Amino acid sequence: MLEMLYPGEYLDSTYEIDFEGLSAEGYRGLIFDIDNTLVYQDEDSTPEVEALFERLRMIGFKTFILSNNSEERVRRFAKKVSSPYLSGAHKPLKIGYERALSILGVRREQAVFLGDRLLTDILGARRCGIWCILVEYIKTDGEKPDMIRRLEGHLYKRKTE
Repeated sequence: MLEMLYPGEYLDSTYEIDFEGLSAEGYRGLIFDIDNTLVYQDEDSTPEVEALFERLRMIGFKTFILSNNSEERVRRFAKKVSSPYLSGAHKPLKIGYERALSILGVRREQAVFLGDRLLTDILGARRCGIWCILVEYIKTDGEKPDMIRRLEGHLYKRKTE
């Protein structure tokens, strides 16, 4: 059961991902969480994020934003990066991931999910058979992890021991 919590890959940042390599491996769709994956919690898109999404389109990727956050927040963010989206996705339930695949027009073997939470992002993607990358969550200086993040850290550490 615990294997469902473990990503295919773990990186310090979304910006460390070898997107060209993923494309060469046959991946065509990228499904992103927003908060603490692309930007700090509840922040708007940044020029760096917008440049990343433009680069991804130039590589040939289709992108999708999948978030448990509100319609207003997700719509505003998705508009800035010119990406389809689903808010209130109820991750880790499968329905949001399956809808993302349908809208992107890609098979689960052609998709990658990128997120910062084991218990929502990664668990949901794994349940749907989507390759997933866990990135270190974006935090402010001196920010202490909450109880759920500490639990997730313990679970991930257990895998690497």
